Amino acid sequence: MTLTRREMLGAGGGLAAALSLFPLTAWASEVVDIRMQGRDDGSHVWFDPVGILIKPGQTIRWTNLNPGNSHTTTAYNPANFERPLRMPKAAKPWDSDYLLPNESFSVTFTEQGVYDYYCVPHEHAGMVGRIIVGEPEAHGWPQLVGANGDLPEEALKAFPTIEDIMTKGIVRRA
Repeated sequence: MTLTRREMLGAGGGLAAALSLFPLTAWASEVVDIRMQGRDDGSHVWFDPVGILIKPGQTIRWTNLNPGNSHTTTAYNPANFERPLRMPKAAKPWDSDYLLPNESFSVTFTEQGVYDYYCVPHEHAGMVGRIIVGEPEAHGWPQLVGANGDLPEEALKAFPTIEDIMTKGIVRRA
């Protein structure tokens, strides 16, 4: 969809209205921040955003902003604690190890695909996230993440859908 400057300005809401037609996608030159958060009493923990669409070559930086907990960002991959594969086979798995409050960890994503990840001590509480790199292919991506393996029920319920991420670009934890 291409709009002229005149069409954007005449759209009633100007440029903001025109831009709202497009999903919020992180651009390749930006570092995308994902916050590790939780309630002060530890009763609820989460990644924010829980789902994100990025371009190949883009970097994600996770920062633990939860003053009362340590967290990890760990790829679902057999190399990490023999967890099921829920990322492209050609991509390198990551594991941040435990991040104390205000510590960060970064990964640059070059392989297109769907990447699911979790927090080691809080996976059973549903502290998981999904990153989509690039454009989904007609076949393969949904099947890749369709195998549930031995994931906890709370984790499975917490993943945003691929379609939701592709439509919105960024999905926040509800």
